[in-house]
Amino acid sequence: MAGWRGSRSRPGGGSPRAERIPSSRTIQLGHVQPQAPGHRTVFCNDREANVNAKFKGNSISTTKYNVLTFLPKGLFEQFRRVANSYFLMISLLSCTPVSPVSPITNVVPLSMVLFVSLVKEAYEDWKRLQNDKAINNSSIEVLQDRRWESIPWKKLQVGDVVRVRQDAFFPADLLFLASSNSDGVCYTETANLDGETNLKIRKALERTWDYVTSEKASEFNGEVQCEQPNNSLYTFTGNLIIEKQTLPLSPNQILLRGCSLRNTEYIVGTVMMNSMNVPSKRSTLEKKLDKVIVSLFLILFCMCLIGSMGGAIWINLKDYYLQLGKKDSTNTPQFDPNNRFAVFALGIFTLITLYSPIIPISLYVSVEMIKFIQSTQFINNDLHMYHTETNTPALARTSNINEELGQVEYIFSDKTGTLTRNLMEFFKCSIGGESYGTGITEIEMGGAQRNGKNIGEVRNSSIAIREKGFNFDDARLMHGAWRNEPYPDMCKEFFRCLAICHTVLPEGEESPEKIQYQAASPDEAALVTAAKRFGFFFFRRTPTMIYVRESHVEKMGKVRDVSYEILNVLEFNSTRKRQSVICRYPDGRLVLYCKGADTVIYERLTSGNNDLRNTTREHMEQYGAAGLRTLCLAYKDLSLDMYESWNEKFIQAKSSLRDREKKLDEVAELIERDLNLIGCTAIEDKLQEGVPSCIETLSRAGIKIWVLTGDKMETAINIAYACKLINNDMKQFIISSETAAIREVENKGDQVELERFIKDAVKTELKKCHEEAQNYLQSASGPKLALLIDGKCLMYALDPSLRRMLLSLSMSCSSVVTRLVRKGAQRITLSIGDGANDVGMIQAAHVGVGISGLEGMQAVMASDFAIAQFRFLTDLLLVHGRWSYLRICKVVTYFFYKNLTFSLTQFWFTFETGYSGQRFYDDWFQSLYNVLFTALPVIIFGLLEKDVSASLSKKYPELYKEGIRNAYFKWRVLGILAFFSVYQSIVVYNFVLTSSSRGVTSSGKMLGLWDVSTMAFTCLVITVNLRLLMMCNTITRWHHISVGGSILLWFIFIFVYSYISTNKGIFYVIYVLTSTLYFYITLLLVPVVALLGDFLYQGIQRWFFPYDYQIVQEVHRHEPDGSSAGLLEIGNQLTPDEARSYAFAQLPQEKSKHTGFAFDSPGYESFFASQQGVKAPQKAWDVVRRASMRSKPKKPQTS
Repeated sequence: MAGWRGSRSRPGGGSPRAERIPSSRTIQLGHVQPQAPGHRTVFCNDREANVNAKFKGNSISTTKYNVLTFLPKGLFEQFRRVANSYFLMISLLSCTPVSPVSPITNVVPLSMVLFVSLVKEAYEDWKRLQNDKAINNSSIEVLQDRRWESIPWKKLQVGDVVRVRQDAFFPADLLFLASSNSDGVCYTETANLDGETNLKIRKALERTWDYVTSEKASEFNGEVQCEQPNNSLYTFTGNLIIEKQTLPLSPNQILLRGCSLRNTEYIVGTVMMNSMNVPSKRSTLEKKLDKVIVSLFLILFCMCLIGSMGGAIWINLKDYYLQLGKKDSTNTPQFDPNNRFAVFALGIFTLITLYSPIIPISLYVSVEMIKFIQSTQFINNDLHMYHTETNTPALARTSNINEELGQVEYIFSDKTGTLTRNLMEFFKCSIGGESYGTGITEIEMGGAQRNGKNIGEVRNSSIAIREKGFNFDDARLMHGAWRNEPYPDMCKEFFRCLAICHTVLPEGEESPEKIQYQAASPDEAALVTAAKRFGFFFFRRTPTMIYVRESHVEKMGKVRDVSYEILNVLEFNSTRKRQSVICRYPDGRLVLYCKGADTVIYERLTSGNNDLRNTTREHMEQYGAAGLRTLCLAYKDLSLDMYESWNEKFIQAKSSLRDREKKLDEVAELIERDLNLIGCTAIEDKLQEGVPSCIETLSRAGIKIWVLTGDKMETAINIAYACKLINNDMKQFIISSETAAIREVENKGDQVELERFIKDAVKTELKKCHEEAQNYLQSASGPKLALLIDGKCLMYALDPSLRRMLLSLSMSCSSVVTRLVRKGAQRITLSIGDGANDVGMIQAAHVGVGISGLEGMQAVMASDFAIAQFRFLTDLLLVHGRWSYLRICKVVTYFFYKNLTFSLTQFWFTFETGYSGQRFYDDWFQSLYNVLFTALPVIIFGLLEKDVSASLSKKYPELYKEGIRNAYFKWRVLGILAFFSVYQSIVVYNFVLTSSSRGVTSSGKMLGLWDVSTMAFTCLVITVNLRLLMMCNTITRWHHISVGGSILLWFIFIFVYSYISTNKGIFYVIYVLTSTLYFYITLLLVPVVALLGDFLYQGIQRWFFPYDYQIVQEVHRHEPDGSSAGLLEIGNQLTPDEARSYAFAQLPQEKSKHTGFAFDSPGYESFFASQQGVKAPQKAWDVVRRASMRSKPKKPQTS
């Protein structure tokens, strides 16, 4: 390794490379050794030295297939589905001698389904390929032969030196070497990765600042030792070895692929890592469909078993006319009376191919198509979920789980940015033990409501200043008045801490009115804005300096610009919960400013001054109770010797390749101690518009809501009241670690004893609450329950010995406010959040919803559905979710019904044919039944079916409970459909067969097998299509067109097919049938009699055992469908896309009406009148109907 390293130290030129090439042994040693699993070694500006490492290229591919793998891989994906694999087996069986049907019967529909699916896969993959090509062929300047050459991204290799210009994207993960800015700084935007539009500052190592020009960059020969590629955006560990000097690398020197360069003319960097493919996720819908497939297969097996056993029993030598015992080449073991076992075994295979249509081959394709259109056309284009302020529509990122939106029983929600606006405003503060700021928050109003008080709006004073991020009203601190306060020096330190301790970037003109702050979080921007309003205006930043324009410091009215040298920044993270900055004043004073959570700051305060600590803590508790976000501020003066000694350890920790973050935290602990408390800040984050009403509506829908919040218990309770998560009518179970007994044990300092005590206390409280909850649940009129538990108690409650009790208790509660969210319920769960910290919660739930908020798009990119505001959950769940669940369940059960009905008619014919497996229908009838004659109506049904309008779905959220109970996909529902399938198949088969025995053609001949089967198939097609209309709650012209078109398509097909099939028994059959009176009478009577049972059943069910939605239908049956009237009002200035969305949203409601039966049920009016407390006259028929209803409403008062 040392051999070729020596050659690398020679600058530029081609000779060094020529000398290295023969020394293959040296190169091999230099590359094998460093490539350990834990890290990689990259040789910069030297492609040949990187050859043996076999780094991946820079070309990306998001496609699933290529030319060679498309067919095998695509077919593999298709045959992973149970139905497709089944039909492949049936197609193979149909090619054997035991098959009674032609292979084309099964091969054609399977081929059509596979063709449609593969075309869809190919189209989607082709679009991905076009995107890949556009990215891979983007040009980038790379250093070649001492000059910048433009090449495509895909030709980049690890170790290349590149130049990226302003507003361009980084083609790979780069090590930042130099910048057009003399201080080695650049600004990046990471919106493509995490959605953050705030600019991030990156700084190159001072040692590499000179590599700006192509000549200087050609001399760069460094070696980078770093971690292997991973998915962590915010961490990096590595070292740069240059001229035998080891320099530590941090995320500040890494420019990630996909980010863009801003406010910098150009940068120079070296390629470090390349992109990796993203894994795909398989649909979860198939789990539900498989239940139906398995049940149909069991029915199929029973039918085959009955038929084959019947064949083995029936076959007999006495039937001499069949010549079954004749020994010749035409006889097969399937009909050998001397081998009944062979008859039985072969009969099973014969009947499996005959009854194969019982499994719906087009089910997967139809459901996928329905769900895809639901997502792309209905959810994405719903103006009810369009947010005008941010121009953000709803986005369905997957169509796999639409129906689960209609079955959600538990919602896990973050608070900040999800329930709140994430628009932070500086509202109050405490300095030196003095509280500043007036005003009342929404949470304080919620707390007043909790105590039965009513607080009106408090008007701000005339001197109140309102700016984005600043909503503070207190004359004592404004316009230099702080100089007259009891602790002006403390105020000064407070304001300087706000102005210096941050990572905010200023943009625009350096004036208070026009400057804009780019901050990593809204909190930081609000604090810097507050410092500006208090007279400490932060206006400029360099990598080592912060410039602040200070007013009224020396005397009133005097303004001066002060530069503070930033020596070290100790970053905030979730472990530290604090941020510190070490700065040097112009006069040489060294100060550490620190801000963070009260728990971590108080642990690091110097001893003494207990009055200030206690007073500030009281103020923080008051702010917390008002729903404000608090931060503690502290500072510490440093001596030069102390700082230099500490800084050496800090540099060593930064250079460490192993556990760098841990070592940096340990070094930070050495200096972040003995701090002096300054005070605290209080920032308000207001609730989003519509959150209280949304939560109240979801609660009425039977959905239980868990909220994650980092606030104190009292604050959490007030927030819950403000957003109507809990109310005074609820029984509240509070499990908190902030009790006198626990504090007393905590003060003793024995951690083992403390843990044991808290665990016992939590166990006792859980048991007590659980018993009390069970008592309330057993009482008919018990109140709703709410559980509030803090993080420390929850940690112990999640112990395996207590977890079951916690789960049982929490599932009994309507609302749970907690500081930690875990996946515990075995029901459909939904998680909603807006930040990167919510990604785990979103991915763990059945349904993940991301809010495209101010914290970036991390949550959206990890979610299944994205919305702009929490209140849009009402439409997403109660409207689209309920409709999707209803539609998918009805589509799946209808497939079950129509295929079972078809197969049973063939099954009844088996008894007429000696169980021989003779087919009843022509091969093409069987092939096209699912893919042509009954395909379109079920798709229209799945797209446009709705039981009640969108406005009524939200007006009566209790309707949603039917989805939670899974009322439409129970075995009872399938059993009822199976019963009517049996009934209708018997009617169709026996009526047609019996009546045909006396039917004759116009020439006087009797009707044959193909006449009877064609007649039966015609009646069957009409029956199953009309049955679909009876299942519809909403009928539009598209239903009429699809059903009428399918029936018409059958007649067109049979007239053409029977005309051209000259060599088949089906030839001219339909022409003979239509010439007889028998055809028309049968065509009229059979569907009517077949559907009569369904008609009576639905009428009785609607009259005596109505679903909730049927009651709502009756109440509003005379009202016009108002679904389109409630679209989001965005004025008349719609864009063309919005206008199209509006028009499409109106499509399903066109001329729609609720269908039912001509049973006038006046009792519905008296039922709802009693629910509203209005006296209505009692009707005689009410008594019978109401006595049999599932729900027991309050009886109306008799007059």
